[in-house]
Amino acid sequence: MTALALTDSPSGRFVRRLFARRVVALAALVLLVVIATALAISWLSSVDPNAIAITQRLRAPSWQFWGGTDQLGRDVMLRVAYGGRYSLLIGFATAVGATLIGTVMGMVAGYFRALDGIIMRVVDAMMAFPDILLGIALVSILGPSLWNVVLALVIVYSPRVARVARASTLVLRDLLYVDAARALGTPTWRILRMHVLPGLMSPVLVQLTFIFAYAILAEAGLSFLGVGVPPSIPTWGTMIAGSLNYMDHAFWTIIYPGLAIVVTSLALQLVGDGIRDSLDPKLRKGA
Repeated sequence: MTALALTDSPSGRFVRRLFARRVVALAALVLLVVIATALAISWLSSVDPNAIAITQRLRAPSWQFWGGTDQLGRDVMLRVAYGGRYSLLIGFATAVGATLIGTVMGMVAGYFRALDGIIMRVVDAMMAFPDILLGIALVSILGPSLWNVVLALVIVYSPRVARVARASTLVLRDLLYVDAARALGTPTWRILRMHVLPGLMSPVLVQLTFIFAYAILAEAGLSFLGVGVPPSIPTWGTMIAGSLNYMDHAFWTIIYPGLAIVVTSLALQLVGDGIRDSLDPKLRKGA
């Protein structure tokens, strides 16, 4: 009886709708495997991913080294697994930070008419710059480090969330139950928290999954250009950047971290599409 009640709950129906599409279920499974591998690699292997072994350099994939070795004799597949920790951390931290800041900006701009023009002009000015150029400028100012890259990407992607949150707030602030709360003298902060914020969760959650994927790609691009995470940190982007001079005769040094970026980003995008379709009644398929 309890299990049946859980499946008939709103969350249970949402999960069924989300995984009704096989491609979304497969993407979620792939994403789960990537995250689990990144978290468990230190228990699965005791080898230092940064340990140099010049005698083993640039060896092709084999039973001993499934992903081959790089120019310093380090196991490529092992470094891809460890690098997932940092790349996923950057993506997740960026997505959460940009979502929090962008949601607050969008709510304030959408609810308070006097501040709408000021905030949205700042947002428009930030979005006028290409993401990668703004990221390069911010990292150059802040300095190359993991958390500075996260901060720069949070600033880059917050305007995306702010625009979505503002658009939803403009609709929610004129609904009857919000007008009734204002008429009853409910404090503004309580109206925003109890009546406006819950209505923003669906579109903002979708944006979070997309920004997660964008941040992983952006970190790889910044590292490729030499202005991202320091080379001593084995992210997928720094692995590709460090192997450019050897890609013509040791392609495996680039292909595995590249595949990790592509597969993870694609899985996040598909899961985000599934969440959007499951939460939006007009987009639900077969509901």
